[in-house]
Amino acid sequence: MSAKPALHAVVLAGGAGTRFWPLSRQARPKPLLQVGAGRTLLSETLLRARRIAGPGRIWLICGAAHAAAMRRAAALPKQRVLVEPRMRSTAAAIALAAHRIAREDPHALMAVLPADHRIPDTAAFARAMRRAAAAAASQGEPLVALGVRPTRPETGYGYIRLGPPLAGHAQLHRAARFIEKPNRARAQRYAARRDYLWNAGIFVWRARAILEELRQFAPAIARALAPIGRANARQLPAALQRAYRRAPSASIDNAVLENSRRVACLPVEFAWSDLGAWLALAENLGVRPNQSRVLRGEALLHDAGGNLICGADRPIALLGVHGLAVIDAGDALLVASLDRSDEVRAITTRLRKQRRRNLL
Repeated sequence: MSAKPALHAVVLAGGAGTRFWPLSRQARPKPLLQVGAGRTLLSETLLRARRIAGPGRIWLICGAAHAAAMRRAAALPKQRVLVEPRMRSTAAAIALAAHRIAREDPHALMAVLPADHRIPDTAAFARAMRRAAAAAASQGEPLVALGVRPTRPETGYGYIRLGPPLAGHAQLHRAARFIEKPNRARAQRYAARRDYLWNAGIFVWRARAILEELRQFAPAIARALAPIGRANARQLPAALQRAYRRAPSASIDNAVLENSRRVACLPVEFAWSDLGAWLALAENLGVRPNQSRVLRGEALLHDAGGNLICGADRPIALLGVHGLAVIDAGDALLVASLDRSDEVRAITTRLRKQRRRNLL
């Protein structure tokens, strides 16, 4: 066995991103949104992936509805784009990638990178991932999760409570507990303490190690996806259809990480944002009470600070309003309080009930 196993990067891009409506649609998912410097979230994630994984070791997992657009945008070899027949959350997606990687290299490591994050300091990210990979390849083969120091009491993120230091590994701790999105009071307590970190959803582990834990803690998912590891390229499409019909939907956090005793956490200090809603993007782009930002198009602003504006083919004028997301997609216009932008999903739910598929 190699002393330094190969590291593969798996980019998860299966979500539709309904809270970024009206720009994000079924045919134009959130990872393909441009978020600054002319790059999409997907292209930024792939740039980070290339900092840690060599040629031929980058994988993309996406849904069938936008597979063609994702393939064009990613420009990866065909066999490195894995298309899920239906949405089954992250546990099935990670099992799928782990099986295909382990089939090629039983000793390989895999890094899991969601495609809707912003991490400006790619060098710091790469250093942290190298530390995580070294730990994941060590004795005991821990599952390593990155934890970000909270900068505010965020209710939209999950948290990891740090346990004792992991013997033999500087900076790593046992993961004592995973907490789903807390209420405001709990988030304020967590942000004030040093032993609670944001769960970044970025992981490093051996492919075989996560498959072992799935077999123990999520046997239904493990059984459904097991044939994927035996299928050749010709058999894979049919095997995927059968697997995803049988597999239950569960996040990797709920299915494995909340139950496994092999999970370690690496605290990181670099700036990170999970762009779950327009407010998160606004904060990431520097929107402040006296500072608006224009993501795209032309905006005329008078006494209008703290807004995020994205235009289409017409100018947008704001007068005497503050703290808004004004998002013009051409065929639909969203005007929402940034503080309530995580509720945009209610709009898409209503459109779905009205069968307004042209707007979804």
